[in-house]
This record gives sequence, structure tokens and C-alpha cells, in this order.
Amino acid sequence: MKLSGNRLVFNSNLQALGLSALGVVFGDIGTSPLYTLKTVLALTGANPDPAVTLGTLSLLIWTLIVVTSVKYVSFVMSIDNDGEGGILALMSLLGVKLRPRPVIIALGLLGAALIYGDGALTPAISVLSAVEGLNIVNPSFAPYVLPASVLILIAFFSIQPRGTAWIGRAFGPIMLIWFVTIALLGIWGIVQHPSVLLAINPMYGISYLFSGGTTRFVILGGVFLCVTGAEALYADMGHFGARPIRFAWSTLVFPSLVLNYAGQAALVLEGAPTSDNIFYRLCPSALLIPLVLLATIATIIASQSVITGAFSMTRQAIQLGWLPRLKITQTSAEGYGQIYVGAVNWILMIVTCGLTIVFGKSDNLAAAYGIAVSSTMLATTALLFIAMREIWGWSFSKAGAVAGVFLIVDMAFFAANLLKIASGGYVPLILAALVYGIMLIWHRGAEAVGAQLQQTVVPISVFLAKISGRIPRVPGTAVFLTRTKQDVPPVMAWHVKHNRALHERLFVLTADTESVPRIDNAERLTITEIAPNFWRASARYGFMERPDIPALLREAHVRGCSIDLSDVTYYVGHETVLSRDDGKGLPKWFEASFALMQRNSTHVSDYFRLPSDSLVELGRQISI
Repeated sequence: MKLSGNRLVFNSNLQALGLSALGVVFGDIGTSPLYTLKTVLALTGANPDPAVTLGTLSLLIWTLIVVTSVKYVSFVMSIDNDGEGGILALMSLLGVKLRPRPVIIALGLLGAALIYGDGALTPAISVLSAVEGLNIVNPSFAPYVLPASVLILIAFFSIQPRGTAWIGRAFGPIMLIWFVTIALLGIWGIVQHPSVLLAINPMYGISYLFSGGTTRFVILGGVFLCVTGAEALYADMGHFGARPIRFAWSTLVFPSLVLNYAGQAALVLEGAPTSDNIFYRLCPSALLIPLVLLATIATIIASQSVITGAFSMTRQAIQLGWLPRLKITQTSAEGYGQIYVGAVNWILMIVTCGLTIVFGKSDNLAAAYGIAVSSTMLATTALLFIAMREIWGWSFSKAGAVAGVFLIVDMAFFAANLLKIASGGYVPLILAALVYGIMLIWHRGAEAVGAQLQQTVVPISVFLAKISGRIPRVPGTAVFLTRTKQDVPPVMAWHVKHNRALHERLFVLTADTESVPRIDNAERLTITEIAPNFWRASARYGFMERPDIPALLREAHVRGCSIDLSDVTYYVGHETVLSRDDGKGLPKWFEASFALMQRNSTHVSDYFRLPSDSLVELGRQISI
């Protein structure tokens, strides 16, 4: 009886987490029926015959099975970095944690940069597709679709600073209603033409794809739209765990998507026009306006999940040292993932609204959509192969056989999406190139600054002997934050040089971010007393954590450091970056770009949660 009760509690928790995951994880892939089938059929030409319709539907069903169910849900989600998923977490695991490998790091960063392009396109295509349902309600609404979509997007981005906790509880139930609704609509369509279920046979899709030469290959770019949200399943794994996501996918999301696509295809077999949005043709006219409203809400939720993912990925990149410090606001105490990054939010708003206005219709945006995600999926497959070999211990032949199947599928979709470049696919590639460039410039510039600082350090014994009897010691505790792992930190030397005094108690701290999401509190802080009343400490943080230096000092005090917590002064260095005169440094354009980012990054006091009334900042010019 006890086992039965435990099983009941476990199932209840699994269902609750699965419901929550509906609103965060499945928004993107769950709203793809709004635009996918109509986009594919538009590529096949007007009035498709039954072979085209069944072949297209078969390709959609088996793409969902192979890419999402098998590759992501079964394989990729079995690899995590201490519970966290996503391409950056996978990159950290394989390219940093196991052993440093620049190629893997570059591959992971490229995939992350491409996701930002997807983050700008997803809200635009999703909201436009939903609002375009008004055209079917009344064609006279057509001139208002674009303005209404832009206003919805502006309102959506404008509420981000308030956080999503106040509406987050409703996301899961709303998406539950959405998936049940599209499943019922699909069943109604299937009843009209039951023979559409023949498309479950993969031979319909294979024979259609290979019977028309290169012209049939083009439609793969449209078919791929049905799985553009698959990467989000992996990226959001850290919020819910793999089991709830798998449960929600297999019991509700996947069946609902298949039923809806089949219902749309059944209407096409019945002779429904394909010139407008087939999705809304499934709905009785009396319920059309409520469906448009529900679809609009669902696309906003889908957009929210993408934006939240962009915020989380930005924080990971900052912690790992690949992006400049940006102000990150915790919008809720209920979950660590509830954050807001203003710079990312407003840039995405400008880009998204601009794309919406320029492209004008969801059909046009579909031409630009998919290339960023297909590129990221290709990178994920490459990393999956390495993980199979090094984490699971698979043989080369076994890992190559499994990853090879995924690689063939990914390459086919990637090649088909490359055909979209001229018609708008260049947009996410340009966005990704900009983000990738920012990452490389910041990381290389920060390394150059650190190398220059390391050249000026002085051994502690030499430093203490030099100041003994010459420099007065004043009451209180001085905390010096530094990148250097040993010797006297430059900021301490600068302080003594300019202020001609030093505190009685000295605490030198280095805070490192490691390639794991979180560090156990018991393993976070290491303290060594290297001289009387002179401590050197090292603090370890995961890439999903934010440093809190005052909290570290309290922990150090509890562990025996005789620092006076009531009289602490924090010292940080501020470097002004200049070009080297000897011509051996970084290119001038590179140095100028890094300096610009450094000037506009968040102040170190905010990043480390340092009290502003106890902070002293010492400036110095660094030539790189």
C-alpha cells in the first residue's frame, strides 16, 4: 500500500511538472501548425493532388518522430551538465569540463549565437500567423493585421521588466487548452476524410520526396518548420527535468500535433482552398474569433518561452566569460529562471518589430525562418556524437551509426534551408554573426587584459617586506577582488602606491565561474591565511549562479577569519583599455570594439552585489 501511495505521489508530481512544462517548453513547437502546412503546400503549388498532400503529411509526421521524439527526447535529453541542458551547457561539458577544446567551444558558441536569430524571428512569425486568422473572419480586417501584430509585439516586450511570474501560473493551463483544442479540430478534419491516416506510412513521404527531383527537395525547408522548437526542449530541461518534458511530449503534445496536421491535410484532400491559412479552416465559423484569440495568446506564450531562453542563455554566456556584464534583474523569488535582461529585451523588440514590418506576412517570414535552428541542430548532432563516445563510452561504429542517421536528416534540412538565404534567410545569419563576433571580441579582449595584469604582480613576501614599517596600517578590513590566483593583486599594489596606507586585515578574493551549473555551498569557498591577518580566498560559482561577495564574507567569518564585518571596504580595479604602441597587441579595431563593450558593461559592484557605500574603485590604463 505504501508503494502504491508513493507511486501516486510521483505520478501527481510528474503530471504537475508536465503541465508547467507545457507553458514554457512547448510554446514554439506547439504553435507551428499555424503556419507549417500552409507554407509547405505553398511551395508545392496551387491545388495539390492527393499524392502531394499525403506525402507532405507523411514527411511532417516522421520529421516530428525522428527529430523530436528520437533525437531530442530520447537521445539528446539523456546528456546533461549537472541537470542543465542546451547547447551552451553541452559545450561547457564537452569543451571545458572534460578537457579544454577550442573547436567544441567555437561550435557551441556558434549554435548559441544562431539561437538569438531564432529568438527574433519566432515572436514575429508566430504572432503574425495567429492574427492573420482575422482575414478568414472578415477579409476587410486584412489592413489591420500588420499594425495589430506590431502593437501586440510592442506590448509583449514592454511587460518583460515586470517579470512573468504573475502570468506564468496560467501558461500551463492555457497551453493545455490549446493542445486539446488543436487535437479536437484535427479529429474533426480527419472524420471528413479518414484516408488521410494512410500518411502514417513513411513510404508516402519517401516516395513523394524522391519522385520529383530537386523540386521536391525544396519543400524540406517548409517541413522543417514543424520542429523549430525542438531545441527548446533541451535548453529548458534544467527548469523541469527530462521526465516531465518527455511525459508531456508523448502523452499530449506529439499526439495533438499529429492529429492537427492530419486534420488540415484531410481538408485539403476534401478540396479546401490552400491560398489562406488552412489551420483556421478546421474551425466552425461561429468559434473562429475565440480560436483567433486563443491562438494569439498561445503565440505570445511561445514567444515568451523563446525570450526567457534568450535571457537564460545570456546569463550563462556572461558567467562563462563570453559576453560583457549586463544588468540582470531577478523578477521573482520563486524560480532562478525568472530573470530579465533589459539590453537583450529591447534589442530583440527592435529587431522583431522591424522584421515584422519589413516582411509583412507570415508566409514571407517563413522564408527566413528555420536556417538558424537547422544550423544549431547540426551543431548539436556533432556534440552528441562526441558525448556518445566520451560520456557513454560507445564504440566509434555504434556512435557513428546513430549520430550518422541524425546527421543525414540534419544535413538534408540544413541544405534545404540554405535555399532560403536569398529570400530572407540571411537575416538570422547576420544576427548570429554579430552575436558570435561580440562573444569572440569580449573573450579575447578579457584574456588580453588578464595577461597584462599578470605580468605586473609581485610576490607577497616581497610586497610585505617592502611595506613593513613604511606604510601605516589602519583599522578595518580591506577586500580586494582580483583575477590573479597568486601573489599580490594589482589593485592592492595600486591602492598602496596612491593612498600610502593599508588596512590591518586583508582579504584577497578570486571568484571563478566553472563549467557546471551550480556549486555545492560546502565546496564554494576555499580560504588560506598566507600571513598574519592576510587571507587569500577562492570562490567557485556555477554558470547558472550569480556571485554574492558579502555573503561569502559572512561565511568566511563563520569559518574563523577574524575580519570585521562592520568595517569592510571593497576595492576593485577598473581598467581603461588602450592600444599598444609597439604594434604587438590586438588590432586597433578589435581593441576599440572591446573597449566600447567594457565601457558599457554593468559595473562590477552590481555584478558581485557589492554595497556602493563601501566600494572604492581604482583606475588604471591597460595596453592590449
